[in-house]
Amino acid sequence: MNNIEEETKAWELRLYIAGQTLKSVTAINNLKKYCEEHLKDQYSIEVIDLLVSPQLAEGDQIFAIPTLVRRVPEPIRKIIGDLSNKEKVLVGLNIIPAV
Repeated sequence: MNNIEEETKAWELRLYIAGQTLKSVTAINNLKKYCEEHLKDQYSIEVIDLLVSPQLAEGDQIFAIPTLVRRVPEPIRKIIGDLSNKEKVLVGLNIIPAV
């Protein structure tokens, strides 16, 4: 059996937020929970606060917040909202739930 976990992080996720609003905090917590459940040790999360660095929104074409961007694996995918709908998030990121 191949040991894929020794390789680089297979999932690179960016979460764009605007301050510590309820929606932003909910999105961060939901994302961390889903990643621990389904991508254990295979992901990295970069949280970008657009109140601190608004210029970073342009690179990923962010028009609403919070927005999650899956940069790796390609293709790039985006999910807008607080990520509270687990099924929508897993489908949007193309994560197959472990049975």
